[in-house]
Amino acid sequence: MGAHPAVRRLLAYRFTLLVLLGLLVSVAAERISGDQLTLAPLLALTVPGWLALTALLAGGWALRRRRIALLPLAALVLAWPQVQRGLPLHWAGRRGLAASGPPAPRSLRLLSANVRIFNVYAHLRRADPAAPARFINWLAASPADVLCLQEFYQEPAGTRTSDGDLFRVGEKLGEDVGRQAFISKSLTNSAGAQFGIAIFSRLPIVGRGEIAFGRLSQNHAMWVDVAGPGPGDTVRIFNAHLQSMSIDEGDLVAAGSSKAGLRRKGRGLLGRFVRGAAARAWQADTLVAHIGRSPYPVLLAGDCNDLPYSYSYNRLAGPLQNAWASVGFGPGNTYHGRLPPLLRIDQQFAGPRWQVLACQVHTEIPYSDHFPVEAVYQLK
Repeated sequence: MGAHPAVRRLLAYRFTLLVLLGLLVSVAAERISGDQLTLAPLLALTVPGWLALTALLAGGWALRRRRIALLPLAALVLAWPQVQRGLPLHWAGRRGLAASGPPAPRSLRLLSANVRIFNVYAHLRRADPAAPARFINWLAASPADVLCLQEFYQEPAGTRTSDGDLFRVGEKLGEDVGRQAFISKSLTNSAGAQFGIAIFSRLPIVGRGEIAFGRLSQNHAMWVDVAGPGPGDTVRIFNAHLQSMSIDEGDLVAAGSSKAGLRRKGRGLLGRFVRGAAARAWQADTLVAHIGRSPYPVLLAGDCNDLPYSYSYNRLAGPLQNAWASVGFGPGNTYHGRLPPLLRIDQQFAGPRWQVLACQVHTEIPYSDHFPVEAVYQLK
C-alpha cells in the first residue's frame, strides 16, 4: 500500500523546505573564502542546482494551487541576482555588440581574451596550423579601443625562431596598427621570447602598474590609465589572470567516466580545486583593494578561472557590475574545451560610473581554449 496522502504531502513540504535551506546555504557559501571554510567553494558551485529545484517546486506547487508555492516563489525573487549572474535574459543582449548602436559619446570598447600563448607550440596548433596567424590578425583588425590579453606571448625583434616574424605580436597589435602597448612580462626564455599579460590601447596610456600576487608569475594583474574616452577624461583599466586550478581535462574526463576513475583521480582533483579557489579568493581581495584606491573610473577584464557562483566573483561583483550579467542573454560560456560548455570563466566588470551598453562572447573565434569577450561602456 502507498503512503497516506497526508504523509506524502508532509514529505513534499519538508522536501521543499530542505531545498530552500540548500539554496540559502549555497548562496551564503559564495561569501566565504576557501581559507575560512574548505567546503565553501564546493557548496557555492551547487547554487545553479538549488535554483533549478526551487523553480521546479514553485511551478509544481503553483499548478496544484498550494499556498506553499509562495515560499519558493519568494525565494526566487530574493535570489534573482543569483539567477542573473549565471543566466541573464536581457532580450536586447541577443544582438551582442550590435545592440550598442553607433558609437556613443564618452564610450569605450574593450576586448579581453586569454590567447593561450597564440598556440606557439606544435601540439597546440596541430589541428589548425594557421591558427596563430589568424588569431593575431583578428586582434590586430579589432575595432576595440583597448585589448586586454592573458597568457600573452611574443618574440621581440632579434629573437631567433623558425617561425620568422609570426610572433612579433607586440608590434603587430601595437605600433603597426596605432596602439600603445604595456606588456607585463612574467618570464623571458633563453631564446628571448616573452610570456605574460598585456594591454594595447588606441587611447594614450598616461599611467601603468603591475600587481604581483606574491611572486610575479603568470597569474598576476596589471593596470593602465588612459586619456579618454571623452575630452578631459581619464579611466583606469585592470587586466587580470587569476590562479588556475591546474586541473587536466583528461583527469576530469577520467574521474567522471567510471567509479574506478573517480577513485583514482578524484582526491587529487578535489585538492587542486580547493587550493585554486583559496588562491583566487586572496587574489580577488587584493584586486578589490587596488580598485578601491583608483582615483579614476574603473574597468576590469580578465581570465578569472572561476564561475559566477564563487567567492572571487562575488567579491569583484560587490563594488563592480558584471558586463554579461548586466546586458547579456543566456549563459555566455567563454570556455572552449572538452568540459561541459556552460562555463563562463572570463569576465569584464565596470565601476558604478559606467553604463554597460553591450557585451558579446566571440564564440566564432576558436583559436584558444577561451573565447574572447568584448563589451561597450559609456561613461556617465
